[in-house]
Amino acid sequence: MSGLVSRRVVLPLLLFAAVLAVWEAAVPLLRIQQIVLPTPSGIALTMVHTAGPIAFHARHTLVTTLLGFGFAVGLGLLLGFAIGASATVHDAIYPLLVGFNSIPKAAMVPLLVMWFGIGAVPAVLTAFLLAFFPVAVNVAVGLATLESELRDVLRALGASRWQIFRKVGVPRTMPLFFASLKVAISSAFVGSVISETVASNAGIGYLMAVAGSDFNTRLAFGGLFVLAAMGVLLYGVFAIIERRMTAWAYTE
Repeated sequence: MSGLVSRRVVLPLLLFAAVLAVWEAAVPLLRIQQIVLPTPSGIALTMVHTAGPIAFHARHTLVTTLLGFGFAVGLGLLLGFAIGASATVHDAIYPLLVGFNSIPKAAMVPLLVMWFGIGAVPAVLTAFLLAFFPVAVNVAVGLATLESELRDVLRALGASRWQIFRKVGVPRTMPLFFASLKVAISSAFVGSVISETVASNAGIGYLMAVAGSDFNTRLAFGGLFVLAAMGVLLYGVFAIIERRMTAWAYTE
C-alpha cells in the first residue's frame, strides 16, 4: 500500500517538474515575450513578492468554495436519496434537474448579483450550483441500481424497506458518492472563480481579473497555480477518506 501511495504522489510530481523544466527552457528558446507566457521561475518570484495578497484572496476563495460545496453535498445527498429510492420522485424531478444543469451557470451570475449584490454570496451560490448536480446524480444512480433480486431476497428474510436502505442501499451508494465529491469540489472552485471575476472584490478570480487588466501575466498564472494546488489538495483529502470508508469496494 505504501508503494502504491508513493507512486501516486511521486509520479505526478515528477511529471509536473518535467513540464516546468520544458516550459522554463522553451520560453527563452522560442523567444516568447514574458507578457505573453512568463517562465515558471518568473511566476514563482512574483508569487513570493505578492505572497500576502495571494494568501488573502486564496483564503476567500477557499471559504466561499467550501461553503457552496457543503451546501451542495447536503442537498445533493437528500435529493439523490429521494430520486434513487422513489420512481415517482425520479420521474417528477430528474428531468427538471437535467434541464436546470444544462443552463450555463456563468449566465446566472448577473442575476445573482442583482439579487444579492457584489460579494461572497454570488460566489457561494455559483459554487453550489455547479457542485450540486454530480452529487445528486451519483447518489441517485447508486441507490437506483440496487438489484431487484437482492431487494426481494432481503424482503423475504424479513428486512423492512428502511433496513434495506440503511444496511445495503447507503453502503452501495458510498463509492459513487465519494467519486462525485472529487468531481464536485473541482466544479465548486470553477463556480467560485467565475463569480469572483465579475461580482466580487476579493478572491483568486478577482485577483486574476485585476492582474489581467494590468497585463500582469505572472500574477495571473500565480493565481492559476494556487487554484490548482487547492484543488489537488482537497481532491487528495477526499481520496484518502474514500479509501478508508469504502476500502471494501476496491481490489488491489
